[in-house]
Amino acid sequence: MTVHSDNPDHGFQFPGVFEITAMGPAGRGLEERIPQVLEAAGIPVLRETVASRNSSGGKFVSIRVSIEAADRGRYEAAHAALRAEPDIKWTL
Repeated sequence: MTVHSDNPDHGFQFPGVFEITAMGPAGRGLEERIPQVLEAAGIPVLRETVASRNSSGGKFVSIRVSIEAADRGRYEAAHAALRAEPDIKWTL
């Protein structure tokens, strides 16, 4: 998918590939669950982009994943699907 803009300073450009970070407690299998939640909501996930990072104390984990979104509604649906999960505390 190639996206071109007349003005690259516009911010989000749809359709496009976007990175989402979700955070929650470590040891709950979020690395596997986050892509599953997104795909169940109909959001295409680029599985090869899934990456995790533990907090300095090891209590939390952040999971980064890239998704494809045709429009802002699909991007917002991805965040909503993740935030509906009890173990996911924040998304960026």
